[in-house]
Amino acid sequence: MNTLSFARRRTHCAPRARVTRPGASLFATFILLAASCVHAAQRHNSPNLGPNVFVVTPDMPAQAVQQRIYAIYAAQEHNQFGSRRDAILFLPGTYKVDVPVGYYTQALGLGPSPNDVQIVGNVHADASLPHNNATCTFWRGVEGFSVTPTGGTMQWAVSQAVPFRRMHVRGNLVLHQNHGWASGGWISDSLIDGNVDSGSQQQWISRNTEWKSWTGSNWNMVFVGVNHPPLGTWPKPPYTTIDRTPIVREKPYLQVDRKGSWSVRVPELRKDSIGITWSKGQTPGHSIPLSSFYIAHADRDTAATLNANLAAGKHLLLTPGIYKLSEPLRITHPDTIVLGIGFATLVPTQGTPAMTTADVDGIDIAGVLFDAGPVASPVLLQVGPARSAANHTQNPIVLHDVFFRVGGAAVGKTRVNLEINCNDTIVDHTWIWRADHGNGVGWNLNTSDYGLVVDGDGVTAYGLFVEHHQMFQVLWNGDHGRTYFYQSEIPYDPPDQQSYTSAKGVNGWASYKVAGRVTSHEAWGLGIYSVFLKPNVSLSRAIEAPHTPGVRFHHIITVALGNLGEISNVINDKGGPTSIHPRVTPQVTEYP
Repeated sequence: MNTLSFARRRTHCAPRARVTRPGASLFATFILLAASCVHAAQRHNSPNLGPNVFVVTPDMPAQAVQQRIYAIYAAQEHNQFGSRRDAILFLPGTYKVDVPVGYYTQALGLGPSPNDVQIVGNVHADASLPHNNATCTFWRGVEGFSVTPTGGTMQWAVSQAVPFRRMHVRGNLVLHQNHGWASGGWISDSLIDGNVDSGSQQQWISRNTEWKSWTGSNWNMVFVGVNHPPLGTWPKPPYTTIDRTPIVREKPYLQVDRKGSWSVRVPELRKDSIGITWSKGQTPGHSIPLSSFYIAHADRDTAATLNANLAAGKHLLLTPGIYKLSEPLRITHPDTIVLGIGFATLVPTQGTPAMTTADVDGIDIAGVLFDAGPVASPVLLQVGPARSAANHTQNPIVLHDVFFRVGGAAVGKTRVNLEINCNDTIVDHTWIWRADHGNGVGWNLNTSDYGLVVDGDGVTAYGLFVEHHQMFQVLWNGDHGRTYFYQSEIPYDPPDQQSYTSAKGVNGWASYKVAGRVTSHEAWGLGIYSVFLKPNVSLSRAIEAPHTPGVRFHHIITVALGNLGEISNVINDKGGPTSIHPRVTPQVTEYP
């Protein structure tokens, strides 16, 4: 059932038949009448979010809700490179429902606190490949509700680009499916009442999260600002623990109050934090009414309409869909919020950037997938123009769940995926991926030189996943940068060593490059892998960095996943080579 048409049929607060059933107490009648009024108000005030947003209310028939959720999953279960996008939004209340989460699907609770939306049943991400293999379980997410899982355990078998935020699991959580392969993921601002079992996950980052206990490890598990992190430290077990999160602002989120008013909550900036933001109810911050947002629809909006609203001072809510852009979206006003739901996707079609920002305070870009177009772009997202110089320490630009893709759905080309010129920018979870499978994939087809280029000073990254680009995956030119967790596969497909040489006598391009002029940089918990498909191709070193006391790396591992080639050193000339027979996974605990 279309939520908006349903709302138009119920615009007053008439009590439902069950309210006046024989024997009901006056108090119970009042409570049910009030609840009916709230739900009617919520439906009446629901904005037009388009056909691919399913807004669920507690008084909808449970069977109809379940059928709609299953229909969404049937369309998205195997839709790895399809064009459909979906969001399922739950208004405050309790739901007994099974929610499988497929590709390009986001399930969101709309309460001010995650405990305002309670799902009793299964909410789960399942392995998308045979044999319980979750290494391609990408592009899906859950945010802002509580789950009481059937059987006591919630299954979340995922890999990259899967946000898990502001969740309350009233039980245990497993990050795999029957111990099948899984390849790294993200949890933040969440509470798990029981145990979290990472199982076969290769790497994982948990930021500002609380649980009863954690079990499992593989190559590197990173905990930042976590209450009760597991005991032990790298390399046995391979745990990297940072006691406090130095600076972060949580992701903005949609919410609906008791009067049915919709708004976007913008959390406050936190420094040196531990644990979740919502332990006392609503996350501290401020709310922006949805009337201050331009609600975009991919089937009718263009770059011109979106830019006109941005120039007029509107925030931007991108509803699910693919937005084909003939020019970049330009974010020029301070404190502008660009919030995508349902993996809203931006595709530049004319060889331009997809989005640029000015060098101003407080911009927040969240929940957007940037997909390279067929004509090569110089950059997909440029944060600030070249030589940006403003100080943003008190109100930084933040990027939450911004994902990048070159190829896979179709031929895509770019030189740089994400370029950060503004000082003090915070990156809070990103996957920057040149496709290794799908459509339009080949060394000369889906071309991409760099994943991330950082020219600004004081940039902080949490959860940095960057893979398969043809030169440096990360090139960090700014000073005072920090990275908490790094996962990277270097490109599979260099055709020969000559095509994959960065300097005389240097095989390949380091995955993580800190420029020689940098005097201060620090990174924790890094894993870098090779899967070369051609013989006689190797990489001289996984990380290149100046040898200076101010440039420090902690807890690095390299792994050869295929049976060809090697990574000859971990960082500069330290660590030694990977090997297959026997398998050797070099580790460097501290550098220098």
